[in-house]
Amino acid sequence: MTKPLALVCYSNLLPGSQIANRLYELGYRVQVVNPGSLEQIVEVAEKEKPILLLVEIAPGGHISSGITAMKANAATQHIPVLAYAAKPDKNLQAAAKKAGASLLANSQGILDQLPQLLDQILQVE
Repeated sequence: MTKPLALVCYSNLLPGSQIANRLYELGYRVQVVNPGSLEQIVEVAEKEKPILLLVEIAPGGHISSGITAMKANAATQHIPVLAYAAKPDKNLQAAAKKAGASLLANSQGILDQLPQLLDQILQVE
């Protein structure tokens, strides 16, 4: 049986690489997507058919437009997005939701809470 694929997009090595490693430990195949190319997120998601996207966002960051593009594409709009940020505030929370993120987590505790966060965003309603 093939392991489910998780796309991970981050610009800061820590905790980005730790999150990718933790996903691998939890039984996911992990593919890291370069945050410099927003189009690449949609292209990779269309081609690889991941079960989720985990993405680092920052205030004023351009990655939220990558989430928006993914949610606007019929082939990728169903993919849940778990966003995380170093200092998530209400404005960043609103921007993440508007872009299409399922949830915004704090990067400080994401490693410990990752299984619960994944359960939350992957729940089928």
